[in-house]
Amino acid sequence: MDFSFSEEQEAVRDLARQILGERVTHERLKEFEGGTELVDRATWAELAKANLLGIALPEDVGGSGLGFIEVCLLLEQVGRTAAPLPVLPAIVMGALPLAEFGSAEQRSRYLPGVVAGDLILTAALVEFGADPARPTTVARPDGDGWRLDGVKICVPAGLSADRILVPARTGEDTVGVFLVDPDAGGVTRQRQDTTSGRPEARLELSGAPGELIGGAGDGAAIVEWIVERATVGLCALAIGVCEEALRMTAEYTKTREQFDRPIATFQAVGQRAADAYIDTEAIRLTAWQAAWRISAGLPAAHEVAIAKFWAAEGGQRVVHAAVHLHGGIGVDKDYPLHRYFLLAKQIELTLGGTTPQLLKIGAMLAAEPV
Repeated sequence: MDFSFSEEQEAVRDLARQILGERVTHERLKEFEGGTELVDRATWAELAKANLLGIALPEDVGGSGLGFIEVCLLLEQVGRTAAPLPVLPAIVMGALPLAEFGSAEQRSRYLPGVVAGDLILTAALVEFGADPARPTTVARPDGDGWRLDGVKICVPAGLSADRILVPARTGEDTVGVFLVDPDAGGVTRQRQDTTSGRPEARLELSGAPGELIGGAGDGAAIVEWIVERATVGLCALAIGVCEEALRMTAEYTKTREQFDRPIATFQAVGQRAADAYIDTEAIRLTAWQAAWRISAGLPAAHEVAIAKFWAAEGGQRVVHAAVHLHGGIGVDKDYPLHRYFLLAKQIELTLGGTTPQLLKIGAMLAAEPV
């Protein structure tokens, strides 16, 4: 079997690597982190100009009509550069589900703006103590529309988003997904600082107007669809994060000398780096397996949980090894490695870390017939 990428997919990866590699430098990131902007709008516009924001969106809204693997190739490069860009929330959690489940009118109204880089979407999936597909937020009919009441937390790109997909209960056992304008009456959003330093949002809804996507009882399936793809998107980010952390570590240990020899030649250093390389390869292989199954329309629950386990567990081992092998400079905030350490921690914690993934895998195995 051929597991290599097609020429078209390699071209997507190369284009994303070129744009982000040229623009998202350490110096630019330091400048950005010292400012008040939440999104690198100039680089976002460059991705839009190259049609990378619309890479998997339908051609009738201005997209390229490619697939989920191409989005993951873009996310891999976002992780490699630690770019402050909301590709995961805007495309995977916002635009793709709207393209899949939205009406023709909703698609034509919102998606061309996403492709052009003028409109940022996201999804508010997290509530304290609730499963994303079983929210406590409530939606009630109001004339031709709906009104939402509830609180969502940890909304990625929530401070920058122009529209937010919000799951809410439409009945005792039914859930819908609604488009909410964060600037509308009845909506309050507050900043929540995160592990990586990239703020998310707390969204409080009090009679907020919502625009239904799909049917009033379709929400649980839509949320599961989003969570599955968002989880694999996180794993694609983790590939780039771990690859770059490992590359930086290899360069450092080859040039840092102790006792008149590069520390990379010491057995303990080599063993630690080799373990990090193996973990990075496991993250890569399991992530692409899950992405391929989703792209092919195959059941992927097992593979997604396995991939997220490796991104969470293996990712932490990789960045911890990178910091340790760098010594004191590894924790210096003027040195770029700290961004990858923090981003890996946020990837680990988002949508379930190691233990939740193991519980999912165990439940799936227990449910299989003997």
